[in-house]
Amino acid sequence: MPRSRPRQAPKHYPRVARVNEVVLEALAEELADLSDPRLGFVTLTGVEVSADLQVADVYYSVLGTDEEGAETAAALASAGPRLRTVLGRHVRMKYLPELRFREDPSVADGLRIDSLIRDLHPGPEPVDDPRRRRTKGER
Repeated sequence: MPRSRPRQAPKHYPRVARVNEVVLEALAEELADLSDPRLGFVTLTGVEVSADLQVADVYYSVLGTDEEGAETAAALASAGPRLRTVLGRHVRMKYLPELRFREDPSVADGLRIDSLIRDLHPGPEPVDDPRRRRTKGER
């Protein structure tokens, strides 16, 4: 009976990493120029292009309420074809990846971890007391 090989993590190639960075820069520049009122305070946090360069998952975070997050998701989805066209002008690639916008889970995870830490250590919030500031000579 043949032995199965252990499952390995997908390989990350330097070319794909460079493509990720270029796609992120191009999309961030164009996103700043969009005038869709549904776009809230959105930040592109990362891009993961598949190894075959066919699909690009674009991660973003939104500051605001859940309703504003839903509006931003709809705005990004409707702006996807335009962003893809602009990407085609900025980046020369054999295949232009399909853009899939996904909310970055790390932001919500960070807020959850922050609240857990605050729950573990209840007490008065630290106040920035100007009298406690160090001068140049203090250590």
